[in-house]
Parts: sequence; structure tokens; C-alpha cells
Amino acid sequence: MRFISGILVGMMICIGTWTLSAQNEAAMHPRIAAAIVGLKDARAYMLGAAHDFGGHRDKAIRACDDAIRELNLALAYRAKQDR
Repeated sequence: MRFISGILVGMMICIGTWTLSAQNEAAMHPRIAAAIVGLKDARAYMLGAAHDFGGHRDKAIRACDDAIRELNLALAYRAKQDR
């Protein structure tokens, strides 16, 4: 039981450290952070819209998801390089 508890604590520390470094990178790259916020807002708007934007909504939502993922990967890369 102690072994499993130790592993869980270790994982939580790693995740906390990664989150802190990602937040630091977002502060260092405010335009990328703002783009992520804007994409998340646009995605939420499209999901809640009463229409499908001429059949483009699903593809646009997927594109937002892809862009958000890539921007987060870019911030994570910088965080790793800056350590």
C-alpha cells in the first residue's frame, strides 16, 4: 500500500510541476495563450449554436481541437527547452 501511495504522490508532483511550467510558458508567450483562449471560446460557441454554419461546424470544431493541441504542445516544448 505504501508503494502505491508513493507512486501516486510522485505522479501528482510531476503533474503539478508540468502544470506550473506550462503556466509559466503561457505567461512568457501571451499571444499563444490568448490564441488558445480564443479557440476554446470559438469552439464552445460553435458547439452551442443552433445552426451548423452551412455544414462547416464539425470540421471547424475539429480544427479548433487540433490547433489547441498543437499550441499546447508548442508551449510544452518551450517549457522543456527552458529547463
